[in-house]
Amino acid sequence: MYDELSISEAERYARHLSLPQVGLAGQKKLKNSSILVVGAGGLGSPCLLYLAAVGLGEIGIIDDDKVDVSNLQRQVIHCTSNLGESKVDSAKRRLLDLNPDISVKIYNKRLNIDNALNLIKQFDIIIDGTDNFQTRYLINDACEILNKAWIFGSIHQFEGQVSTFNVSPGLNYRDLFPKPPPLELAPNCAEAGVLGILPGIIGSIQASEAIKLILDIGDPLSGKLFLFNALSMSSRVLKYDANVSRNLISELSLESEYCTSNSSLNSGEINPIDYIDRINNGWKPFLLDVRRENEELISQIDNTNLRINHTEIPNRLQEIPSDRDLVIYCRSGVRSAVVQRFLIESGRKNIILNLKGGILNWSDTVDSNVKKY
Repeated sequence: MYDELSISEAERYARHLSLPQVGLAGQKKLKNSSILVVGAGGLGSPCLLYLAAVGLGEIGIIDDDKVDVSNLQRQVIHCTSNLGESKVDSAKRRLLDLNPDISVKIYNKRLNIDNALNLIKQFDIIIDGTDNFQTRYLINDACEILNKAWIFGSIHQFEGQVSTFNVSPGLNYRDLFPKPPPLELAPNCAEAGVLGILPGIIGSIQASEAIKLILDIGDPLSGKLFLFNALSMSSRVLKYDANVSRNLISELSLESEYCTSNSSLNSGEINPIDYIDRINNGWKPFLLDVRRENEELISQIDNTNLRINHTEIPNRLQEIPSDRDLVIYCRSGVRSAVVQRFLIESGRKNIILNLKGGILNWSDTVDSNVKKY
């Protein structure tokens, strides 16, 4: 692609050119490489910024979200002036402002079973900037089929993880995590919370892993899981081996489709406006909040009958009436959908509805005084 660096590029990357492990040859490797970052949020922000800064030739960004004020606590690629803008547009503008010599391709959509193979095959390395297990399995399976290296990153409250997959000896995500955990055991950072600085640390390590692969230097985190705890400022590395009983992935399967779909959880929803209309017409359902106590202190919906942390539902079933219509809510509708499914599968015969979009949708459509977080 590119044979030489321009004079301005040589000035920009002078500190790299001085490094024996990088030098002119290494900087040209970076310039001739491409990386797709899945997600322009907490992990994607530092990762994208540093990939642009070091002179990566082509950066792809896929994300279907828009910039929200709650993102700015950790998603440092975006600014207050970008509120309401698509994250990919916001990120592209920031990256080109940082380094106009690079190429940025954006995809304002979700990675799914229909587009994953076509998108991923266009890039050398894939970086996971997502916040859910399901999409990671899709990334993993597509990368195994296409023989692409990818760098996993995960954050939860004060802890982070990083590993590098599909690099010799070829270990991948399914060797480390053979199956997705139940949704109720895997809340994303929006549900569980995250220290604002943490994705900056973990995302930067992901970028470092990608640069090492391109330059073929150092010891990548292949067959190793890096663990970091911000509270204790401690880290450790766990080693893992290939799962010899695991079948190699040859095509994206129905399990991969599950990885990007919550359709099985979305039956029996009611949106906030319809809820209010029915209440005004005399409906008297039991309103159940399944968030944590600290979330209830931030905001709640008027006339909530009971709050039970969603993880405590199996032990407190006797507190939830089975002879009244039941409406369940949480912050975004994910945990409440899990509780809805659990109650239905436990044999409850009463009408059980999930409040679509939870507190976030309620604030947007019914009462803006109910705080979003």
